[in-house]
Amino acid sequence: MSIIVPAYEEAESLPELADGLRVACEEAGLSFQVWVIDDGSRDDTWAVVQRLHGEDPRFAGLRFRRNYGKSAALALGFDRAQGRYVATIDADLQDDPAEIPRLLNTLEEGYDLVSGWKRDRKDPLSKTIPSRFFNWVTRFFSGLPLHDFNCGLKVYRREVVKSVNVYGELHRYIPLLAKWEGYDRVAEQEVKHHPRKYGTTKFGTERFIQGFLDLITVVFLTRYAVRPMHFFGSIGTVAFVVGFGINLWLSVEKIVFGDPIGGARPLLLLGLLLILFGSQMFTTGLLGEMIIQPRMEDTSTYEVAEAVGPGDEIAEVVEG
Repeated sequence: MSIIVPAYEEAESLPELADGLRVACEEAGLSFQVWVIDDGSRDDTWAVVQRLHGEDPRFAGLRFRRNYGKSAALALGFDRAQGRYVATIDADLQDDPAEIPRLLNTLEEGYDLVSGWKRDRKDPLSKTIPSRFFNWVTRFFSGLPLHDFNCGLKVYRREVVKSVNVYGELHRYIPLLAKWEGYDRVAEQEVKHHPRKYGTTKFGTERFIQGFLDLITVVFLTRYAVRPMHFFGSIGTVAFVVGFGINLWLSVEKIVFGDPIGGARPLLLLGLLLILFGSQMFTTGLLGEMIIQPRMEDTSTYEVAEAVGPGDEIAEVVEG
């Protein structure tokens, strides 16, 4: 098993986390390697990582020159992961390393990934209330019945993490990205959650807003990335039809009842604006199709789960 630990200024918590991971994996009989990704920390995090590696070669680390964010740290860890299974856990000691073998047992029941659920959170209300609202909105738009999308404690099959492209702040939506790639066997399991022991939380209003903006990005990418005309065309059709209907009604009023079309009537302007807006949406959709078409012809990306016959090895992502 490969265990990915993104860490930003967690020098005090890393030694305890390392001990917990070692005990949990050894008691479960798991062979493991831990990758600690130092996300540009300004404290002694990297010195602690170096010391851990010197004491136990199963602990390895990579350090960013500056803070790139959790998504970048996870993406780098996923790239280096070689284990059959991959686990992620935050470095702040709020997640319990002993939960990893339990999540793995659930994963082996046939799931692609198992996400933790901090049902009894040990965080202040200023963090738990926005988080619950955020999870409800994400669950509504994504269709995934998860209660805690942003739980740092997750276990995956290796092929899942090798298939997802995590950037920006999209680490919150890895289950949704995995579902988009065809890994839709997703489970959720309650896990223990502890109060923060060292340091302060990195959560803030800015990250909350970024999370919703990224949700819009993920929903668009998972539904319309290869068919932009479906998105822009749908909006354009509705706007154009409504605008045309308004102007048609005004024309009927003029012909049948003799009412003036122009003057101070705002409906005329609204109808014209909707027709113009609808036409622009159509044009945007067509431009999107023109941009994406050459890329789809030059690079067809797909994944084969199994094969029978000549060359019956399991194929991974194929680009041609």
